[in-house]
Amino acid sequence: MSITNWPTNERPRERLLAQGAASLSDAELLAIFLRTGVPGRSAVDLARDLLSHFGSISALLSASRQEFVQGRGLGDAKFCQLQAVLELARRHFAEELRVGPDISNPAAVFRFLQAELIAETQEVFGVLYLDNRHRVLTFERLFFGTIDQAAVHPREVIRAVIRHNAAAVILAHNHPSGVAEPSAADRRLTERLREALNLIDVRLLDHVVVGRPCVSMAERGLL
Repeated sequence: MSITNWPTNERPRERLLAQGAASLSDAELLAIFLRTGVPGRSAVDLARDLLSHFGSISALLSASRQEFVQGRGLGDAKFCQLQAVLELARRHFAEELRVGPDISNPAAVFRFLQAELIAETQEVFGVLYLDNRHRVLTFERLFFGTIDQAAVHPREVIRAVIRHNAAAVILAHNHPSGVAEPSAADRRLTERLREALNLIDVRLLDHVVVGRPCVSMAERGLL
């Protein structure tokens, strides 16, 4: 049955307007993006089919163009729409960090780093560079690895910090599994980088492991 024939209080678009986007399921949000279904399948049915096919919302959002357009009801136009939405989200969270006088809001940092790294299918290590007032200078991906690890070289991190003239940094890397619990290797790496940064008088504010949710090693007392 077409969504237009559903009771008004059950239609995704009307529910979003009445209750907010957070009240909708992944399939309902995706259905609003898709706008229309296919013969015999409503937009919500199609969204559920796609989530089942890709395995998760993250896998769908990070799918390549070739993988994406193979999904039923999808094509280049919707792929372009999706990439535009994702880029707008990344720019929104980047701007959210930059408009304030500093980065004292950990939630904003987590949202920005999730937007940058959560969809990566390999482990990526990056650095958020800050000035002496802890205002954001830029974010840079430095190392790319496999599905469960990335080789990080402290000497290259120090070179990048000096190149950006940063006074403080926040380190970040993702766990593609989505489970952001810091590993023993993460803790050892953090200590090595903290010691190296101390030698050039640059403060390490945090090392964030990006997943669902993010984990702050500073909040865990691991710095």
